[in-house]
Amino acid sequence: MKIPITKKGYEALQAELARLRREDRPKNIQAITEAREHGDLKENAEYKAAKEQQQFIDTRMAELEHKLSMAQVVEISSGQSDTVVFGVTVSILSLESQEEKRYTLVGQEEADIKNGSISVQSPIGRALIGHRVGDIVEVHRPAGVIEYQIQSVCFEEL
Repeated sequence: MKIPITKKGYEALQAELARLRREDRPKNIQAITEAREHGDLKENAEYKAAKEQQQFIDTRMAELEHKLSMAQVVEISSGQSDTVVFGVTVSILSLESQEEKRYTLVGQEEADIKNGSISVQSPIGRALIGHRVGDIVEVHRPAGVIEYQIQSVCFEEL
């Protein structure tokens, strides 16, 4: 099953993988080599730390390769729309608190709530997809159901 991702998100994953291959892995190999030269490997903390770092790097590289192989880059169109789709920025108003929030709907791998990006697979993302400006949507969450009204939908450069 393909995983939706923006072009920017895909490029960020590629850049991280390239950095791990070109910079982090060679530095780690050098650190292992230097630690080996310090003697007994059983009591060599530098060697153990370098081997643990190697395992982390290898695991992360495999994870990134898998994500990239499963990724489906979704082209974000520009222009106007009043329907919530992947890649749009949507403003919603909580009918309970009257607080307005603004989110960009992206793939799971690039969601970052602190920067206003939420996954289309999140409870809010799933509730919003396919709805239009003015619609009231219910978001089911562990603390209960909350209703939002969609205020605006726009495409912003990601």
